[in-house]
Amino acid sequence: MGLTEGPRQGRGRSRSPLIRRPGEHRPAPPPAHTDAELARLVALVAGARPPVETVAVGHGRDEASRAAAHAFAEAWQPAHGTVLAVVDWPEDAASWLRPARRLTTGAPDAWVVTGAAQGWAQLSRRLRHSTDWRPDRTFAFAPLGNPAVVELAGPDTLDGLRGASADGGSWYVDSGLVVHHGVEGLR
Repeated sequence: MGLTEGPRQGRGRSRSPLIRRPGEHRPAPPPAHTDAELARLVALVAGARPPVETVAVGHGRDEASRAAAHAFAEAWQPAHGTVLAVVDWPEDAASWLRPARRLTTGAPDAWVVTGAAQGWAQLSRRLRHSTDWRPDRTFAFAPLGNPAVVELAGPDTLDGLRGASADGGSWYVDSGLVVHHGVEGLR
């Protein structure tokens, strides 16, 4: 697919998680979140074990992602817990280290994320590479429950990530595959 990792410049640094996709055009921004999606995402986080009290919320810089992230933060506080930070990230950056560090500051119990595929894939690779972030403690909006996201992020980067579908169903990443559960399969 044209994914490459190049060496990082500098002392004692390991390989950069930068994804290079020659000739790629900027993708369309993700669609707006739905009420069913937001409700399911709040329920997933609230029902997580071990329990979640503090979350860090991250989003791409497009309007739909920003709105979804802020809707989750409003739904989470104060009924369920505390939002430690709301962090945005660019689609294109040199390393994504700054937003990765901001998302993991304060050691949240969980992370809630949304954005476009490539930006999230880039950030997730940086999170995995440079922080104590855990995909199995991360919950996402529907646009990130896409096999292309998992492929972009690379093997094992997103295993354990779970999220809500636009129709109120859910999905999770297992062994590099995105497994969907429809609304009818919810308990």
